[in-house]
Amino acid sequence: MSFNKFELLEYLEGFITENRKEGFLKVLKNRTKHFTIAMEDVFQLHNTSAVMRSCEVFGIQELNVVEQKFGKSIDKEIAMGAEKWVDINRFSSIQDCITNLKQKGYQIIATTPHNDSCLLHEFDITKQSALFFGTERDGLSEEVMQQADGFLKIPMVGYTESLNISVSAAIIIQDITNRLRQSDINWKLTEDEVLEKRLDWTRKTIKDIDFIERKFHERS
Repeated sequence: MSFNKFELLEYLEGFITENRKEGFLKVLKNRTKHFTIAMEDVFQLHNTSAVMRSCEVFGIQELNVVEQKFGKSIDKEIAMGAEKWVDINRFSSIQDCITNLKQKGYQIIATTPHNDSCLLHEFDITKQSALFFGTERDGLSEEVMQQADGFLKIPMVGYTESLNISVSAAIIIQDITNRLRQSDINWKLTEDEVLEKRLDWTRKTIKDIDFIERKFHERS
């Protein structure tokens, strides 16, 4: 990162409270990109928003949304502001999403109750993983299933075969992030990533940010 970004952050932080600054640092200490979540053509918008909220609550920084069939916009009432704090990566095809995540070093994990899948408590958290969730009705596409490096399921003992997608995602995200924080894996954001998010979040907090940032550049 250039020194200018540190200067800009220091300048912008003069427009927010100390509590807000400390809050950003506290939250970012628990943020991770070791795991990421991908959602494939989830028709019901409230499910996408609810999964984003779970990502934010449990510290997953990036959510990948594939919009091959259905256009989407975040349901802010359900997301409860989470869209400000979670990075949304949008893809027009499932292949673009898979390729992008593999290039970043993630293994592709398909969440499905139908395969001879790994049970949640047995899932290996040491590898960087992108967990894919599919539609409520049809599950994940063959494209994901064929390219997956592994399969994961929540153990269930009742008659019902599957859970609502947002519930499934919340259970899985809570479990793997909790285990991650108790491990000695290097799961935290890098210094550069933390700086970028501090800048991003500070910008989102300040009214008239364009005017204030323009003043900074004029002064510099």
